[in-house]
Amino acid sequence: MTNDAARAVPKQKVTSGVGFALVAAASFGLSGSLAKGLMDIGWSAGSAVLLRVTIAALVLAIPGALALKGRWHLLIRSAGSIAAYGLFAVAGAQLFYFMAVQTLDVSIAMLIEYLAPVAVVMWLWLRTGHKPTRLTGIGAAIAAVGLVLLINVFGGVQISLVGIAWALAAMVGATVYFIISGDASNPLPPISLAAAGLMVAAVVLGVAAASGLLPMGFAGGDVQFAPFAMPVWLVVVMLGVVTAAIAYVAGIAATRRLGARLGSFVALTEVLAAAIFAWMLLGQAPAPIQLLGAALMLAGVIVVKLGEPAEPALESLTVEPLPADPLEGTPERIPA
Repeated sequence: MTNDAARAVPKQKVTSGVGFALVAAASFGLSGSLAKGLMDIGWSAGSAVLLRVTIAALVLAIPGALALKGRWHLLIRSAGSIAAYGLFAVAGAQLFYFMAVQTLDVSIAMLIEYLAPVAVVMWLWLRTGHKPTRLTGIGAAIAAVGLVLLINVFGGVQISLVGIAWALAAMVGATVYFIISGDASNPLPPISLAAAGLMVAAVVLGVAAASGLLPMGFAGGDVQFAPFAMPVWLVVVMLGVVTAAIAYVAGIAATRRLGARLGSFVALTEVLAAAIFAWMLLGQAPAPIQLLGAALMLAGVIVVKLGEPAEPALESLTVEPLPADPLEGTPERIPA
């Protein structure tokens, strides 16, 4: 293999990783507006999360099984990761965030949850001993300032200690999501990991609902958004298929290509996507200060990328060619 080819593969991985990350961010970002519409007509947070997770698990069950290609032993080898992913990254992150926004302003809850990228950097520092570079720290600071401006937390909102506690719990779930998603040593294909994790979350949430620990509340009719109304069933289907099934698969595919640290910062674009959807569906137009925050946030992501550790020398580099289906899983390594 030529040196030019060896250099091209990592660039392709970064490009595809950013693409998957943007798909995931847009899909995840839509969830807040859809869930807000459901809760406005009488749905509980638990009901929205349970149906969202269950639908996504059903949608990905067959594709996730097919992606294993008969290698069922991989599920046993990855049982710990699947359980953690289902409990924290799916059930916990979604439920705790919805619980937070019931007692806390949405902007504050989002800011606290999206401290997750900083938590990822600290975790990797403690776990591997690799101290973040100065550029990484500068990029994190720029992104944090941009995020604060984007969600406009300086608007005289009420603070709830209970809401802060729920939001911090959601941050832990989001941190676990990025760490597990970015684990390139996990042999499970991304779609299989997402399907298995969603199934675990659906079972846990279902048991909690049946036992009364998770309050349930449903309502029929139409959900009224700013430009139009949608039937409840369509909102629920979109919540499960688009904002969960597609979002989690794309998120794992992105983070495996970008790594947990960079992937978590690129995922900050979810906040921008959420603001755009809230503007379109809920009539919540972003203020000029929020547009400035979006620009700073994206600048911070670029600086974080510049602060990533240098690639190993080409002589010792192992190359991972992209599979025909980018969601199929981690390809076999071949020597350069």
